[in-house]
Amino acid sequence: MSDKYILDARGEPVICRDLMAWARWFEANDDRRVVAQDEVGAVLVSTIFLGVDYSWGPGRPLLWETMIFGGAHDQYQERYASRAEAVAGHARARALATSSAVGSGDSVGEARDPQGASGPTP
Repeated sequence: MSDKYILDARGEPVICRDLMAWARWFEANDDRRVVAQDEVGAVLVSTIFLGVDYSWGPGRPLLWETMIFGGAHDQYQERYASRAEAVAGHARARALATSSAVGSGDSVGEARDPQGASGPTP
């Protein structure tokens, strides 16, 4: 788990061997690291680019992560090797959180994009 990555202009991961360059990129690119965040009642579903390979061994680097904070599935976590997998995984986690909120009195919240805009959840 020692490989560090940044995203290029197309949003594709690129290995970054310079720790300080990686840290500077991370500090300056919070908005690019967030894939999606949804509030489902009091629950937050968050998918982000990690910038560090969490694969712990051979195989494709796991660079994105979805987590659920709060509710019946608090601390649910899934990691992915591509942004496309992360987007699909976020949708699955959101559906899981939404299905748990139905009948619990929680209302479905709003989706937040990485730039901070919000609107009705689809």
